Amino acid sequence: MEFNLRPARDHGLETADRLRSLSRERGLGSVMLGRVWRAGLRVYLAAYHRLEVTGRENLPEPPFVLIANHTSHLDALTLSGVLRGQAARRAHALAAGDTFFSSTVSSVFAAYAVNALPVWRKRTKAGELATLRERLVEDRLVYILFPEGTRARDGTMAAFQPGIGVLVAGTTVPVVPAFLDGCHTAWPPDRSYPAPRKLRLTIGAPLRFGDLPAARAGWEAAAARCEAAVRALAAEATGRTPGL
Repeated sequence: MEFNLRPARDHGLETADRLRSLSRERGLGSVMLGRVWRAGLRVYLAAYHRLEVTGRENLPEPPFVLIANHTSHLDALTLSGVLRGQAARRAHALAAGDTFFSSTVSSVFAAYAVNALPVWRKRTKAGELATLRERLVEDRLVYILFPEGTRARDGTMAAFQPGIGVLVAGTTVPVVPAFLDGCHTAWPPDRSYPAPRKLRLTIGAPLRFGDLPAARAGWEAAAARCEAAVRALAAEATGRTPGL
């Protein structure tokens, strides 16, 4: 058996820098904390929100990107909670750095419990997106991503941004579309804590974008396809298509 050992991507980083690094890798403590967090999260979603999941069989083996509409902080928690096995252990939510990594306390929670990676609004560099793309493929990760870029304050789904295309255009990595129903009612942006409302998650068939160029046209085409897939799931789940 041949072993190919390499230093951890985040080797040598100071603790504060490591928390916010896109190269952060999980240590034993993080793995154990994540396992406990996921177990508690699943109990919470089942008991408090009576989470109903349709299409779980559409989730492939890593690597893949799981995307959905975005109206609430419950969204990422719900998507994280439905993953199992290797997918759960390799999952990273791509979270707004200015919200979840704004202090040491919030950074520790986001990094070690949720295993989030920061994406900084309006100042994410091309090299940082390249790092995310490289890690997705080479480390066989799972990314949880909301292509709208921010929560919809009124619950209305907005147009998808091309960032999803930057990650997957020209690769064989599947993108799994999903639609979340009930998260905005349970925990809208103007509410301090979630209410005990029912949540429904519909997971669609994976999309692939190997036919698209890794350039602006390909990024925008990938985003458009992803948006159409999520809107189709919304129409199927609710009987109505969310408007722009």
